[in-house]
Amino acid sequence: MDIAWQSILLLVAFASLILIGVPMALVSGALAVILALTLFGVDSLFLIANRTYELLNSYAFVAVPMFVLMASVLEQTGMARDIYRALHVWTSRLKGGVAVVTTIIGVILGASSGIIGGEIVLLGLVALPQMFRLGYNRRLAIGTVCASGSLGTMIPPSIVLVVYGITVNVSIGQLFVAAVVPALLMVGSYIAYILIRCHMNPEMGPSEMGEGEESLSTAEKLALLKSIILPLLVAFSVLGSIYGGIASITEAASLGAAGVMASAWLRGEMSWQLISTALVRTLSICGMILWLIFGTNSLVGVYSLMGGVSFLQSILTSLPFDPLVVILCMMGVFVLLGLLMDWVGIMFLTLPIFIPTVQALGYDPIWFGILFNLCMQISYMTPPFGPCAFYLKSVANDLELEEIFKSFIPFILMNLIIVILVLLFPSIALWLPKAIYLS
Repeated sequence: MDIAWQSILLLVAFASLILIGVPMALVSGALAVILALTLFGVDSLFLIANRTYELLNSYAFVAVPMFVLMASVLEQTGMARDIYRALHVWTSRLKGGVAVVTTIIGVILGASSGIIGGEIVLLGLVALPQMFRLGYNRRLAIGTVCASGSLGTMIPPSIVLVVYGITVNVSIGQLFVAAVVPALLMVGSYIAYILIRCHMNPEMGPSEMGEGEESLSTAEKLALLKSIILPLLVAFSVLGSIYGGIASITEAASLGAAGVMASAWLRGEMSWQLISTALVRTLSICGMILWLIFGTNSLVGVYSLMGGVSFLQSILTSLPFDPLVVILCMMGVFVLLGLLMDWVGIMFLTLPIFIPTVQALGYDPIWFGILFNLCMQISYMTPPFGPCAFYLKSVANDLELEEIFKSFIPFILMNLIIVILVLLFPSIALWLPKAIYLS
């Protein structure tokens, strides 16, 4: 049987097992072992183990649990609620002001932690009830909470960018810098959409002062802004140390984790319960990531031994299309896979095949990493398995999944527009890294 038929049978087996509910880590790992033993014998298992060990032995990989620990501690403190109140008193007279504040909080939380999930839960607990109470359009409120809560995918220090940089062996610092402009475009589009919709139809985002906020003086409003200082200091310490060349990505992640813990202690919220819960959550998330790495990396390794990676690369590079169309097809694969699986699995299944092709076509893997990240941002909101919907559903049981997914439509469309812009104009992502690292 030639490699083409082997590839088709492997794809059918993989998809069938995923669709019947077998965990992806077990599917990819089991298929890898079966193929290795069948085609190459027992000795091939040592090659697979060595391949996985080399990836996990990367010093930069230590940044992953550190960033997860940052997010785990942050979501258990009252920082998000304090930030929300501090910003709300300044925008409560603005049509759609609460939704704008929710977006800004999503930016601050994303820059302070780098992963999503906890952010959506926090905003679902803090911002969503407030918008419902004020009479906000339900779909606008739900979409804003989930889209803003998932901004940690794009905003540095994004855990997706960290793992991408380790996998592709490119500078994580340059990836962080390259993500800045697309992330700002994304945030700007969300805020513009909210303001325009609420200006056209004020009933979608009524303005109203909260209880006791009418009597606050300007000095008192300014005093409330001190709650923003600690999370901003954490974000600045992490990103500033990386961009300034003071610390490596791993050292910066450790600094951030220490900063979040120090912030919790200064606020009087540090406890053994908080530490214990944060560590258990960190172990759970990192364990999930590691098992997916074990399985998918092993499967790709065996497929490469079969000659599959070279086979697919030759097909992609020989397509009778413009190279940009090939890249667009890859984006389509990311979005389609995002309907069914987690970003970790998508990354380790596709990038070993796509990255050599991207480089053979003459494109920058940094730019491609931003496109990948944008597609993963979309995958968080696409049915049937969009994680954003289930994160929100966990704290808002009265919401129907159908209503939640419908609320995502305008935000998904905005993200698609940004994907197309970055695809057509690579300088959107690349000019800032070139200006900083080549100056």
